[in-house]
Amino acid sequence: MRCCAPTAAVRWPRAPARAVDGPPVSKIIEPLRGVHDILPAQIGAWQHLERVTREVFAAYGYEEFRVPVIEQTPLFKRSIGDFTDIVEKEMFSFVDQGEDHITLRPEATAGIARAVISNGLLREGRLRVWCMGPMFRRERPQAGRYRQFHQIDAEAFGFEGPDVDAEMILLSARLLRRLGLTRLKLLVNSLGTPAARAAYRERLVEYFGAHEAALDEDSRRRLHGNPLRILDSKHPDTRRIVAGAPRLLECLDAESRAHFESLCAHLKSAGIEYHVEPHLVRGLDYYTSTVFEWTTDALGAQSTVCAGGRYDGLVAQLGGAATPGIGWAMGQERIVMLLEAQGLAAARERPQAYLVMAGENTTTAGFALAEGLREAWPDLRLQINLGGGSFKAQFKRADKSEARYALILGDEELARGMVALKDLRGEGAQVECPLDGIGERLAGLLGLKGMRVAE
Repeated sequence: MRCCAPTAAVRWPRAPARAVDGPPVSKIIEPLRGVHDILPAQIGAWQHLERVTREVFAAYGYEEFRVPVIEQTPLFKRSIGDFTDIVEKEMFSFVDQGEDHITLRPEATAGIARAVISNGLLREGRLRVWCMGPMFRRERPQAGRYRQFHQIDAEAFGFEGPDVDAEMILLSARLLRRLGLTRLKLLVNSLGTPAARAAYRERLVEYFGAHEAALDEDSRRRLHGNPLRILDSKHPDTRRIVAGAPRLLECLDAESRAHFESLCAHLKSAGIEYHVEPHLVRGLDYYTSTVFEWTTDALGAQSTVCAGGRYDGLVAQLGGAATPGIGWAMGQERIVMLLEAQGLAAARERPQAYLVMAGENTTTAGFALAEGLREAWPDLRLQINLGGGSFKAQFKRADKSEARYALILGDEELARGMVALKDLRGEGAQVECPLDGIGERLAGLLGLKGMRVAE
């Protein structure tokens, strides 16, 4: 695999160290910088977020859409823009063995737009879709910012009016509200039509040109390429200059102004508090008209948790028929951080029962019992002991599993057609129950759903 970027001189690895009078000592392979593992102890919050996400999208009639994590590099250069941080600095791109230029997706919208075009979905008219998955950017790793990260993405195609803008924002608001999150602020702005942006661009070039010497290096480079990107600069000195820059809302044409005012009226009627942020432009070149962000003061520098806007020219730009579009992306890592910070992270699911088996004939019978219980009670979480061990060792494993109940099957119980039941978290005495009645007993204790009806 050959990388697009020039490679440094080859440095051959040292031979692995050898233990005295033994084989080579293997070095632990560490994870790549800027990526992270999501461990079982952390997965509860993720599963909760994903479960609520599916429910909210279903409530709004959005269908799930899955696209590849690799695409042709020109897709992102054409859609995102050459003067963006993503294209200039952050994309993971390479040339494969077949000389194809490939990039790991840095965001989802371009890939979804490509898929909508290549699969002819726009012939069916309007479309509302969503997806969830990993994205990749070579950013400087820090809390809430990773090189592989995960996003929830919503997109709608074929809707021209401000009503779909409002629905998109209301959808994101409902998802955040269903999660119970607080300390969130909605920022909105309008970038207007391409003509309005062109007029605004000239005003920005004139304004920032008068302060060029005080701008940071990236902003000076963008001054004549894409001066709107200067508004998104995080450099402290440049931010002070940006504060006095002309406002795009002052350059809006009548149609764009009416669109934005209608959106604000929709939000107000729905009880959604919002703040007009005149310098909000978003970091991708395909945005037009409405743009918005949900921010928080609870995560330090990584304040944006959801952002999006309209991209009415993107589909045509990628070779499809002119089609209006709008979408947003929500960072899953940052939402999980918020859930944890606000004490809303769901606990991971643990077994409800643990099957202890001790005796020569109990393993086979125990497996049959466990499978019978799972078949009859699909929502039962039952873990069985593996690897043998004494009763004492198995009870330690049962306690470590955090199961509420232990099912105890020994040779003596098996011979009598019984199984013992012990409450591991309470003071109740151990009791016995017939093997063919233990399912009903557990269902009553755990509130399991009724037996599955045979097909």
